[in-house]
Amino acid sequence: MPSSTSPDQGEDLETCVLRFSDLDLKDTSLVNPSSSLKAELDVNIKKKYSFAKKKAFALFVKTKEVPASSFECKEKWWKCCQQLFTAQTSIHRHVATQHADEICHQTASILKQLTVTLSSSKSLKSANKRNPLIEYLTRNHDMSAWLPDISCFSPDELISGQDSDKGEVLLYYCYRDLEDPHWVCAWQTALCQHLHLTGKVRIATEGINGTVGGSKLATRLYVEVMLSCPLFKDYLCKDDFKTSKGGACCFPELRVGVFEEIVPMGISPNEISYKKPGIHLSPGEFHKEVEKFLSQANQEQSDTILVDCRNFYESKIGRFQGCLAPDIRKFSYFPSYVDKNLELFREKRVLMYCTGGIRCERGSAYLKAKGVCKEVFQLKGGIHKYLEEFPDGFYKGKLFVFDERYALSYNSDIVSECSYCGAPWDQYKLCSTPQCRQLVLTCPACQGQGFTACCVTCQEKGNRPASSYAQNSFKEECECTARRPRIPSELSPQAQLPVSPEPKPDVDEDGPCLCEPHRQHSSKPSQS
Repeated sequence: MPSSTSPDQGEDLETCVLRFSDLDLKDTSLVNPSSSLKAELDVNIKKKYSFAKKKAFALFVKTKEVPASSFECKEKWWKCCQQLFTAQTSIHRHVATQHADEICHQTASILKQLTVTLSSSKSLKSANKRNPLIEYLTRNHDMSAWLPDISCFSPDELISGQDSDKGEVLLYYCYRDLEDPHWVCAWQTALCQHLHLTGKVRIATEGINGTVGGSKLATRLYVEVMLSCPLFKDYLCKDDFKTSKGGACCFPELRVGVFEEIVPMGISPNEISYKKPGIHLSPGEFHKEVEKFLSQANQEQSDTILVDCRNFYESKIGRFQGCLAPDIRKFSYFPSYVDKNLELFREKRVLMYCTGGIRCERGSAYLKAKGVCKEVFQLKGGIHKYLEEFPDGFYKGKLFVFDERYALSYNSDIVSECSYCGAPWDQYKLCSTPQCRQLVLTCPACQGQGFTACCVTCQEKGNRPASSYAQNSFKEECECTARRPRIPSELSPQAQLPVSPEPKPDVDEDGPCLCEPHRQHSSKPSQS
């Protein structure tokens, strides 16, 4: 947390760096310092603009330092924009000319955080009470105290093995109340950059949700730090981290941000809390429940229903046998799906599952709140943990993941088919038409014939000269999604109930995807 020490005390830039080393220099959502910003600031803070700018500049330069040992030199060197700088004046000149906008953003961030810090400090004093954990963190606001010591490792050890064969991807979440998610955001940004990790981390007052990739050494150190942090050590255990082959190459960059929900269900955590979820079943317990369900002669008349909480393109390439897989584009549609098909769950024992377990936490809480089910159970650790224990169990096909790999394979089963010829096929590719971000299943034979788009409309557009259509004429929801009902019904019209109001839109999706990337630059699959 930034110090509220007055700049009039004349600290040097190094001290400034330590005081403000927890700020996120990649937060591009901030506005430039302007009259509108200054109008929001305390009158005393307005006078500190030059002070804040010096701190922002010094911190930015500090983050560009590289270990001198890697170049067999004891002096400080810096690396930025793929250039190596050996003199402080040269890196300062580079930052001043090439990164002025970023410095401007962070100056605004420092000023705003100073305002919040001073305001919080006053309210705490007036209340005459302190949270012991927050007080401890405040005393240790130097971010270096919360980063692992990597001096005993060479830079090559941390960076090597970042490819998909030798590296690793971590998937985890932790629901627990966080009083200062922005502090956690700054710390997570610094931690991931320190360990050369890429990926996506969502933080909210209700907890944290992350998936990061890097070398196995880096991911091991990351887990150790998370398990030792006072904020999480009583809520996380080693088994909460799901691992798979991968690395930093699985993500185009690092994205860390603060949101209202750590997985976007579209309903405020104040309305549906993670604190009232379904009953957690271990992979072994869930396996026995599914086995019992599948052994019943007439599953439609059973008092148990097996529900996949994921999106249609996830369940399309892999799912549990006998499950109900809603044909929905986003998890934020799940509440409306439940409302529209509520009679389907009446007096049922519901078995829910998703990729890593996080969607089931609040999805089960929402279903329980409806008061129609006998019981609601959820798979602890999700499909990920189930497949670690039962690779040849009742889950058939691949496990979809929200990164450049698209899917993980634990068994040889193929449950999906080529969209064009119907041959067994389960390897997604992005639609070949510019600016369309839909995923398409097209086998090698059909690809060889030029069938590489997600639908006929996109295929025709892709065959036209680029000049024959406007760049903005493409829509993410093309023919293959437009014909799909937004909220599908599993019931007869007579049995349907009115649907609750549509949740507010959220461009982020299940798993910790932080923001909608620019379509023309992104290889991220469409979340439709």
